Amino acid sequence: MTNHYFSQTPDSESEPRFWEYSLKGRKFRFKTDAGVFSKKEVDFGSRLLIETFKLPETEGPILDAGCGYGPIGLSIAHAFPDRIVHMIDVNQRALSLAKDNAGLNQIQNVKIYESDRLEGVEERGFAAVLTNPPIRAGKKVVFDFFYQSYERLAAGGTLWVVIQKKQGAPSAVKEIESLFGNVELVDRSKGYYIIKAEKR
Repeated sequence: MTNHYFSQTPDSESEPRFWEYSLKGRKFRFKTDAGVFSKKEVDFGSRLLIETFKLPETEGPILDAGCGYGPIGLSIAHAFPDRIVHMIDVNQRALSLAKDNAGLNQIQNVKIYESDRLEGVEERGFAAVLTNPPIRAGKKVVFDFFYQSYERLAAGGTLWVVIQKKQGAPSAVKEIESLFGNVELVDRSKGYYIIKAEKR
């Protein structure tokens, strides 16, 4: 069975649903389905990341790594219409939903495409990478998100990560600090950490 949200082709039976949610002061209409992460509402960690994120002064596009059906990338694209937001995921059903949701919410400054971690991202010079990483895929996969983000960020660009303390936030902080040479705990709430690091 390949019903994990980090599977490329979930085989759970499709049961699409629609609902509305307010993010960054705007009401979004989302289409979700079985086989994707947090299909019934925008999860608390993603909401915290969206509301906490601040765009650095660095020029360049933004990357939503592990976009799912699109709440992070689409809300950030709406908030910063002069930036292109790349939205990637390994889950083909999630990508299809993200494209549908970009259309439903009339958001055009996005590029949505398949990538296993960040391996399919050819562009470099991102101003920011945001990720709510797939914890259940294992520590190696999660840390790959950090390494590959560092490679693709512009100088002065920032990595933003949301992760629960009980699911490895302390080890993620150590790994990110060893990679970037700096790390900031921007916020914490209900056991979730918002971690930020700058490529210097």
